[in-house]
Amino acid sequence: MSRTTVLRFASIAFLVTSFAVHAPLAQAAPGATAGSYLDDAGRLVVTVTDEASARAVTATGGQARVVAHSAAALRASSDVLAREATIPGTSWGTDPVTNQVVVSADSTVTGAALDRLRSVMKGLGTTARLEQVPGEFRTTIRGGDAILGGGVRCSLGFNVKTPGTSTAYLLTAGHCGNATSTWSTSGGQAIATRVGTSFPGNDYALFRYTSGIDRPGEVNLYNGTIRGIDTAADPVVGQTVGRSGSTTGFHRGKVTGLGVTVNYVDGTTVTGMIATTVCVQGGDSGGPLFAGNTALGLTSGGSGNCTSGGRSFYQPVTEALRAYGVVVY
Repeated sequence: MSRTTVLRFASIAFLVTSFAVHAPLAQAAPGATAGSYLDDAGRLVVTVTDEASARAVTATGGQARVVAHSAAALRASSDVLAREATIPGTSWGTDPVTNQVVVSADSTVTGAALDRLRSVMKGLGTTARLEQVPGEFRTTIRGGDAILGGGVRCSLGFNVKTPGTSTAYLLTAGHCGNATSTWSTSGGQAIATRVGTSFPGNDYALFRYTSGIDRPGEVNLYNGTIRGIDTAADPVVGQTVGRSGSTTGFHRGKVTGLGVTVNYVDGTTVTGMIATTVCVQGGDSGGPLFAGNTALGLTSGGSGNCTSGGRSFYQPVTEALRAYGVVVY
């Protein structure tokens, strides 16, 4: 592959309804806000635990919904799960729509493990609910084509740089970064060396470009066109997002949870993840999650496949950018 070969990362362009998040949220009394989400019409809904906060949110033009459980109560339930139910093949995160902690158990959670999970959840009452899902929660890494190193294949996430300089790097998943210290193209050209990696716990890694390969700040839409990425942000539950990877190209879905804990079947745990309904498969790891021109996350793992469907988890890109002091461009 020549020095002018362009590495581009993948995703999809679509319109995201604009909304003013901070003003309605700021009107709720401290501790009274239980979360927020976008409804089917694209409107921001702020959940609160008292009528006074609901009136305050409504007065700003926001839409409020009174719910039973506070954010503190839901966090307490998540803490119990972390202490007593860190079982491979499970995940949990707050669903602001149902005002519960949703605990998911994949097909590997059976017998004594499932009994233990149900026992812990019984003590959480209505703050949590259990759902059993097909497939297995795995990080998505395998041998193949795209960015190659250590005998594995992953997907490039976002090109980034140190602010005020031309020093360029690529972001990908941390479990990919653990596997190799050098990435190469499918043609065998070495392009980047590892600066840092964080997995488990987090799932991000930074590699500095060491070749003159072109590295534009844009994404490949897998339809012959590209789209620029010019900012990074955190998503909102209910937001429509897209992601692409070197195995399956581009797929879209919706954000279903933030701050999610995932216990992969290999025994590793990641926290603070973005959960979505987008499918993933092996080799898609590290690829970009984004909306329009905004970077949102890096593919961590998931269950299912892009034929039967599934769910997927992403490292928030804002955390990775802060950790390494870099920005998208």
